[in-house]
Amino acid sequence: MLTYIKESVEELKNNITLPTKAESSNLMVVVAVFSILFALATWGVDTVFSKMIKFYFEDILK
Repeated sequence: MLTYIKESVEELKNNITLPTKAESSNLMVVVAVFSILFALATWGVDTVFSKMIKFYFEDILK
């Protein structure tokens, strides 16, 4: 286990490159846009299903 941790730290020091601030900003915008789109899609599907279920149960209870 100790060897694994040492090798992991060594790899992080030598083989990892961090993105620039500009790249990080661009990626943040992409993630934000897709998060908003996914949230809107989830909200839309939830709204449609809730209306379908409400319509179905109102029809049965009449």
